[in-house]
Amino acid sequence: MDADAELMLADFFKQLTIEVRASEHTVKSYQRDLKHLSRYCTDKAISHWADLKLTDVRSHIASRHRKGLSSKSLQRELSAIRSFYNYLLKKGQCSTNPAQHIQAPKQARKLPKTLDVDQLSGLLEAGASSLLEIRDLAMFELFYSSGLRLSELAALNLTDLDLPDSTLTVRIGKGGKSRVLPVGSKAVTAIENWLLQRAVKTAVTEPALFVSTRGTRLGQRSIELRLEQWCKKKGIAEHIHPHMLRHSFASHLLESSQDLRAVQELLGHSNISTTQIYTHLDFQHLAEIYDKAHPRAKKKPL
Repeated sequence: MDADAELMLADFFKQLTIEVRASEHTVKSYQRDLKHLSRYCTDKAISHWADLKLTDVRSHIASRHRKGLSSKSLQRELSAIRSFYNYLLKKGQCSTNPAQHIQAPKQARKLPKTLDVDQLSGLLEAGASSLLEIRDLAMFELFYSSGLRLSELAALNLTDLDLPDSTLTVRIGKGGKSRVLPVGSKAVTAIENWLLQRAVKTAVTEPALFVSTRGTRLGQRSIELRLEQWCKKKGIAEHIHPHMLRHSFASHLLESSQDLRAVQELLGHSNISTTQIYTHLDFQHLAEIYDKAHPRAKKKPL
């Protein structure tokens, strides 16, 4: 690609960061994806973005698919290319979006793993006997109580909580959207216990709700490791990651309420089709009950 093409790419990433306020993760993913497209253009002697055709994008995506990329990864790459070309269209740098009507190969959607209510009770009612465990229990109760994403939990500040009202505010969720969520009574109690300890151990100037032993904001990877250690100490053999608590929140709430729209709002999903995966989980649960209980579903003994 020529220098002007590279400059357009740099301007696009600047616009993503400053104007669109895309997350750091999204920007890095788009940079990686468009770098692959740039290499394709170089290999094909395409110097200007406007010269890229639909057949080129299709060929590029097919090549990436042959290298073993999943449907989800290919969809993300196509999304990055579409976004970039929409930007070029607005700037008058091209006349068409060559990725507009190209779709990635479909892939069977994996159902998220969840814990049942008894498993979660065993996880959360195991008790906390140290400062770190008091903090960890507050984190895990809040995860399950409010259905937070890992990034959202790590980003919470003290000012985002309204414990008297039993609510919290997610200031910047996925897509830069904020939402107000309820906080259950057990999570409120666990957080109050943590705040008593936090006040003694942490500098007043640190805004983060959950902090490390050094008094600094606890990162996402640290939270994952703490959940692993918690499970090991409590004798839970199954590997449990933070998003399983979010998935369990959604599945249990939908199972009880049957209100898909409400669950969508609580999870912060922009598209209800994302939330609908939990209806498959609910049906799977009902099917298991049917297989066990219905007299005509039971297998005859051999």
